[in-house]
Amino acid sequence: MKISQQQIDDFQNDGVVMIKGLFKDWVDVIQAGIERNMREPGPDYHEYVSDDEKGGFYGDYCNWQRIPEFVDAIENSDAGMVAAQLTKSNNIQVFHEHILVKEPGTAMPTPWHQDSPYYFIDGEKTVSLWSPLDPVKDATLRCVAGSHKWQKPVLPIKWLSEEGFFPGKDDYMPIPDPDTEPEKYKVLEWEMEAGDVVAFNFKILHGARGNNTAARRRAFSLRLIGDDARYITRPGPTSPPFTGHNMKDGERLREDWFPVIYSKNNNP
Repeated sequence: MKISQQQIDDFQNDGVVMIKGLFKDWVDVIQAGIERNMREPGPDYHEYVSDDEKGGFYGDYCNWQRIPEFVDAIENSDAGMVAAQLTKSNNIQVFHEHILVKEPGTAMPTPWHQDSPYYFIDGEKTVSLWSPLDPVKDATLRCVAGSHKWQKPVLPIKWLSEEGFFPGKDDYMPIPDPDTEPEKYKVLEWEMEAGDVVAFNFKILHGARGNNTAARRRAFSLRLIGDDARYITRPGPTSPPFTGHNMKDGERLREDWFPVIYSKNNNP
């Protein structure tokens, strides 16, 4: 897949762009991987809806290397090449994958947040590829254009308790609510078909409404890093935790844990 210069420019300027059909040939494969993941959850499985609430909101991550369908889609799709074009990178590494499944009638939204403050990654050449495996309209991803350029990161919180993820609140800005100040924020969202992708920088503020439809909303998000991504120590535990890696500040992420899936030198 070749993307346009306009899409690259939009990604650089807004921090987010929608790409039609990036995973359209992989929908069945990724769906099968999600079902396998849900049958065989990993240690970081989360259920975000309490027992007394309707619906279900399931999340899990960092399982891709044990789920053959995910391996196939990540290594053999055009995801790495597109990420290299968007971030203007020569090499693309996998950080991790994340599945988010909202069952019908789930009122809980995905809270507004930035991914970057949760991660031990510093750098501008980052991209998440968020893809619905079912058609979405109201439950689609919502992103605040330009928020990757804000001077302060947004305070990371625990979604259920809404507690701060770690100390040092003065280093972060409070979580804004773009819906209460629509004149202040440019919120981008798209009605999407299965296999379409929203590509966004790790520093983009984003969220999603609940799923008040009669259909499931399965989403697969692939987090990729480019040439300038480096390890950084955070003031507390990170999510995903990735303990025992022995990386130091300023180092590239170790390739045995975070493999290169695309190299420009190997794809002239």
